[in-house]
Amino acid sequence: FQFFWLSLNVWLFGKTFLLYNQGLQYYYLHQMLGLGLCISRASASVLNLNCCLVLLPMCRVLLAFLRGSQKVASKKTRRLLDKSKTFHVTCGVTICIFSVLHVAAHLVNALNFSENYNEEFVTLNAANYRGEDPRKLLFATVPGLTGVIMVLVLFLMCTASTYAIRVSNYDIFWYTHNLFFVFYMLLMLHVSGGVLKFQTNLEEHPPGCFNPNKTLRQNLTVPKAFEELFPDYTTEPFPEDPPVPEPFVQNSFMRVCSEEPKFQSHFPETWFWISGPLCLYCVERLYRYIRSNKPVTITSVISHPSNVLEVRMVKDDFEARPGQYVILHCPRVSALESHPFTLTMCPTDTKATFGVHLKVVGDWTERFRDLLLLHSNQDTEILPIFQQRRYPKLYVDGPFGSPFEESLNYEVSLCVAGGIGVTPFASVLNTLLDGWKCYKLRRLYFIWVCRDIESFRWFADLLCMLHNKLWQENRPDYINIQLYLSQTDGIQKIIGEKYQALNSRLLIGRPRWKLLFDDIAKCNRRKTIGVFCCGPNKISKILHKLSNSSNSYGTRFEYNKESFS
Repeated sequence: FQFFWLSLNVWLFGKTFLLYNQGLQYYYLHQMLGLGLCISRASASVLNLNCCLVLLPMCRVLLAFLRGSQKVASKKTRRLLDKSKTFHVTCGVTICIFSVLHVAAHLVNALNFSENYNEEFVTLNAANYRGEDPRKLLFATVPGLTGVIMVLVLFLMCTASTYAIRVSNYDIFWYTHNLFFVFYMLLMLHVSGGVLKFQTNLEEHPPGCFNPNKTLRQNLTVPKAFEELFPDYTTEPFPEDPPVPEPFVQNSFMRVCSEEPKFQSHFPETWFWISGPLCLYCVERLYRYIRSNKPVTITSVISHPSNVLEVRMVKDDFEARPGQYVILHCPRVSALESHPFTLTMCPTDTKATFGVHLKVVGDWTERFRDLLLLHSNQDTEILPIFQQRRYPKLYVDGPFGSPFEESLNYEVSLCVAGGIGVTPFASVLNTLLDGWKCYKLRRLYFIWVCRDIESFRWFADLLCMLHNKLWQENRPDYINIQLYLSQTDGIQKIIGEKYQALNSRLLIGRPRWKLLFDDIAKCNRRKTIGVFCCGPNKISKILHKLSNSSNSYGTRFEYNKESFS
């Protein structure tokens, strides 16, 4: 996909380059600026397209509506919505690359405007005189100054978006990324300067044409005695263009122009490109603010092993589908910062409670845990908090769609989780616990890989209850549970009557993915299996590769991966 998008942008760059290189309306401007004009305008067309589309993947409400409605009936088309984050990142990288070209071209243009000052067509110039310092064009004009500030903003956004900074300090990424609004405001000012002009009267003045009126005035020498007798005559311009002899007009080698060239600034096309998506995004943000303005009621907080916190809450008129996620905002933790978390429990017709599990990693989750728990060191066992206390205000924005909504729409699904990546599947398992017959899903392969044995206790009770329910309904083959422990320290802790159903499904080491896929394909011949993964990139890449490989059983695997947008 990234290669296709880059190719499309290169094609657009090439087409615009040829337009400005060969277009007659840019003849005189091209004489001044050379290739700098073509490169700056071609890169600007690519930037317009990407600055327009980069906002659309961030319209979460729109994506959730399209995924959950019948507007997009095709499962294959809905899966394209899962690429929203990839598309956003691709557009961002494209903006960075072509911004470098755009800036370099305009640096050359500023120098050419100064050195190639056109005294014949003064309105075409951006400089005030020949030899003007090019730095004045960069720092003393609206297009130049806004361009410099936009480069600085874009540099901050790009560097703070790198994986190293996002992992080490997410706050820097979050705050700098919100500078996009400043970037767009500067962009709208940047294109309103009207520095580059095109010729509007090509019919009356073809580029390179012969102007007899101008030529006669330049070549005509008035005798000195005639000047003395008629001093006012020589200063009067010709009342009208002199008649041109017919043979000259018919000359095929030279066209005659009837008037001087007229130049006009381009209408800022960027406004057309970005106004629609920007207004759509602002309207959506306003809608999300109104929808999430009322705080939720926290009903319970549970501390799980391995620094995992479960928060259960209720909210009026809150509806969600299994696999969706919400964005939590706690003003006492941070006035502006908010984070997405997958729903591990969805509200149903019989209960209004919904919940999330969050891994305490980083400053935000640590501060949030300290506000919720009376004693932050009570993380060694599952402990409900019964003490009467006032929880901090918590606002929930969402829910928003994710690829795991499709897990119930396949006849067979393979769900692979790594550590805390099990959270998207928890809501699916909770939904199946309430009732599985109303869904298309008839067989679920659930693979969960953890480093320590205590992590399995997060949802051990849920797995046991679902296992017992399916056995009572004579459908033990409905779900195939495989738990993999990559480290053996403390393995004895899981042994006991309570989790006896899981002990037989606990395996030591890592899954042998190729054998696992072959076994699933053999048991489900000529079927389409949905593959869902939420975990480390290493596992994700292996599953993606195996899903795209062919097998001898006619089984087709469709790969899906969790990606918060």
